[in-house]
Amino acid sequence: MIQIEIEPVWRFRQREDGESLQIMLDFLAEIRTSGKITAAADKAGVSYRHAWNLIEKWSQFFNVPLVLRRQGSGTSLTPFGDKLVWAGQRLEARLGPLLQNLSQELETELNQMLPQGPLVLRVHASHGFAVPKLRDLLSREPDIDVDFRYVSNQSSLASLVHDGCDLAGMHLPQGELRKRAIAASRGWLNPNVHRVISFVTREIGLIVPRGNPLGITGLDRLLDPAIRFVNRDPESGTRLLFEQLLAQHHIDGTSINGYERSEFTHAAVAAYVASGLADVAFGVEAAARQFNLDFVRLLTEDYVFVCRRQILEMPEVQRVLSVMRGPEFHDAISQLPGYKVKDAGAIKTINEVFRRSE
Repeated sequence: MIQIEIEPVWRFRQREDGESLQIMLDFLAEIRTSGKITAAADKAGVSYRHAWNLIEKWSQFFNVPLVLRRQGSGTSLTPFGDKLVWAGQRLEARLGPLLQNLSQELETELNQMLPQGPLVLRVHASHGFAVPKLRDLLSREPDIDVDFRYVSNQSSLASLVHDGCDLAGMHLPQGELRKRAIAASRGWLNPNVHRVISFVTREIGLIVPRGNPLGITGLDRLLDPAIRFVNRDPESGTRLLFEQLLAQHHIDGTSINGYERSEFTHAAVAAYVASGLADVAFGVEAAARQFNLDFVRLLTEDYVFVCRRQILEMPEVQRVLSVMRGPEFHDAISQLPGYKVKDAGAIKTINEVFRRSE
């Protein structure tokens, strides 16, 4: 099976016809994390001397130092070097799922043209942290190709109904808001046709800087015009959930500073806060911890997959269920802050899942 990886490359020019310079932002990020050039050099596979040559070359290009080295206190990035790293992390968080979708599309097209290509199972789900873990584990399975596409909650259900996918990801809030989420999904699902595969739960709430300097503990604080918010994209299930929470608390979203500014993923809004461009975002706890941010829990979501009943006996589906139920998946999820395995791989009826909220 052919696998494709697409990665962005950063090139800088001082003028339109000038020589371009390629920067290894992962290299700089390792210096910021470890405080050691030796660690960054080892990870990049270059010598210590070559690492310093690169740093000096980049500093000369920008005419500003990127790295500071102090006797006895290790190495750190300058404010400019730090800004470059944050820019790279925001780009990765923003474009990562889009590039994965594109690479998956190309993989599927090419592998289907190869002789005796693997069986293809189509999965459409919103991008989070547990789904990529499952994707990584399934990529190791021989003779099965899982076509993962990252789409919104409603788009995944629409794909399932119109035979655009075999497994559709769906997240449902626990508590009072669950009825609204289920009501929005009822038109897509048939209790006689569809089944639910349990997966995980995840904590969702407000992502704030370390130490929560502005004391943001609830949605009402977002009405302070001095507090800058960054939202999720309008088509995402998380954006819909946020709007339902605002309605529950009788808050007008247009009164929030930054309500119209949006990012595509949980990691992207967290990176926005971490880089100082916003004071708060709405997303999962794992995204906050990824960027060493604090988190104010607001609710818990159940993340499940929905499928047609007749595909459950297919060998490739049984293998997916086996991976979900296996120790490797459970161990991977246990390392994600705010995530827990919840009957992963268990098959339930639509009525069993929906009846609990009625």
